[in-house]
Amino acid sequence: MTLQEMKQMKQEHGYSDSHIAELSGIPVETVQKIFEGQTEGIGYHIWQAVEDVFVDKRMMREGAATYGVPKKQGSYTVEDYRALPDERRVELIDGYIYDMAAPTTFHQLMAGELYRQIANFILDHKGACTPFISPVDVQLDNDEKTMIQPDVVIVCNPEQIVRRNILGAPDFVLEVISPGTGRRDYIIKLAKYENAKVREYWVVDPYKKRVLVYFFKGEVSPAIYPIDAEIPVNIFDGKLVLKFERIAQWAEEA
Repeated sequence: MTLQEMKQMKQEHGYSDSHIAELSGIPVETVQKIFEGQTEGIGYHIWQAVEDVFVDKRMMREGAATYGVPKKQGSYTVEDYRALPDERRVELIDGYIYDMAAPTTFHQLMAGELYRQIANFILDHKGACTPFISPVDVQLDNDEKTMIQPDVVIVCNPEQIVRRNILGAPDFVLEVISPGTGRRDYIIKLAKYENAKVREYWVVDPYKKRVLVYFFKGEVSPAIYPIDAEIPVNIFDGKLVLKFERIAQWAEEA
């Protein structure tokens, strides 16, 4: 996407520089420089993060003709999702197809470390729950309009685990923010997970150096922890405490 195209979409959707910085995880000063045309020295990952803010909007406006499925956004189904090429990573949310960029190495290190701690705890305690790490398909609403790939999930009902995917809401979901996924993880997926009756949802944001923990009981008000904290998992009554010391080190380089 060119700078001119991003400027046009910024104007069309009324995005401010601070809003774009919030969604992309890029400092607002850098965002301002980009839209002022001062792009010299702007790294690819920074440009990609800002561009990704507009990708979902552009796809919704233009439809998804690039996928070779002649439908409009909002009308896609799980069948369409499964018909896409294997090399194309996407998520399907309420009939809309969202592109998923390849995760960064630090993103994978963070998700993998947290998955390791969860899996070790469950094995050590001979627990009945099963952890998964992306890519694994989750048919969140158990309907034909949504199929997502959270970074880490825990499923405690074995009947939800079938060969092709997980059926219905996991008990626990964790998402690691990547450049450009802020809007989806903070807003779209938060609402989806709450409505689907996910019991607990974590947002690990290495760019803001924080972890948000939603335990969906009563009012939705997250507990907010620094990125180097030791954080208890509510669905295990706090007996599992995830340690973020390594995550904090990787966040400095993310």
